[in-house]
Amino acid sequence: MSDAATDQTAPHIPVLLRPLLSAVAPVSGRWLDGTFGAGGYTRGLLDAGAAHVTGVDRDPLAFEMAQGWLGDYGDRIDFVADVFSNMDQHAQNLDGIVLDLGVSSMQLDLAERGFSFMKDGPLDMRMSQDGPTAADIVNTASEEELADILYHYGEERASRRIARAIVAQRVNQPFTTTLQLSDIIEKNLPRVKPGQSHAATRSFQALRIAVNNEYGELLNGLMAAERALRPGGLLAVVTFHSVEDRMVKKFMAERAGRTGGGNRYAPVQEQDQPAFELLTRKAVGPDDEELALNPRSRSAKLRVARRTDAPAGDIHGAKIGMPMLRVQKGGAKKSRGRK
Repeated sequence: MSDAATDQTAPHIPVLLRPLLSAVAPVSGRWLDGTFGAGGYTRGLLDAGAAHVTGVDRDPLAFEMAQGWLGDYGDRIDFVADVFSNMDQHAQNLDGIVLDLGVSSMQLDLAERGFSFMKDGPLDMRMSQDGPTAADIVNTASEEELADILYHYGEERASRRIARAIVAQRVNQPFTTTLQLSDIIEKNLPRVKPGQSHAATRSFQALRIAVNNEYGELLNGLMAAERALRPGGLLAVVTFHSVEDRMVKKFMAERAGRTGGGNRYAPVQEQDQPAFELLTRKAVGPDDEELALNPRSRSAKLRVARRTDAPAGDIHGAKIGMPMLRVQKGGAKKSRGRK
């Protein structure tokens, strides 16, 4: 999956599949693909030697699209229509779990899903195809709430200016389409230089994350993975932007007991037994060959950890850098911070 929306006509190619399979080799036993999408990681795991893969996805279209190749793997694959934060309710004692975060290529490429600012479509962005849409948030949230979302979820520095323009525009004409929103964002930002991302990239990312509660899902999903893996089981996570990568990095460090020593202002606190062992000290990115083949992979980062035999624990979102802003029906709950 990818947030690199500037190449939205490219075919689906699993990002960082080769380094992921290398990091978790030899592949065997029972795995769970928590972000099934177009099935690239599931097929890669099965081809590499996994005995069985459970594919989890909240988007019903994902499983419809898999029907063409599903028969190739017989009973080695099964599907669960759910969010990946519930994975431990569907499988236990797993040998491995993979998560490929963000929006999938198939979702970006379908204008009617409303994820793309390059194609006109309804302002939707719902991965599960139910619940409040991006249009609901854009048309009902206050200016302050919109600025909060754009800044905290998209790291958009011009969040106040964009939010002000959205609120002024919707008085006369509510937002219903992706290009309508993209156009107002472009008009309120400097012209992008060659090679830079589209002006609407960060704002569309922020709204998508808000609509789908992606940061809350990631936090709960990482804890669910800790509960679902057997001792020695592997957790591999691919991220596409800095906030979610920071969350994964801090989660793995915290749960591996690598939080550093204390000082006079912050004494060392008693910690749980390490639940993970880090296998990638630094994030793994795409090599030149993959970048040439798949430009969408340019911001991808892979982190891998191995489950220990320590009991599963719990962790607060603030401890792993989760933006503390909650989106509710029709808008967002205020959170403090720069915008």
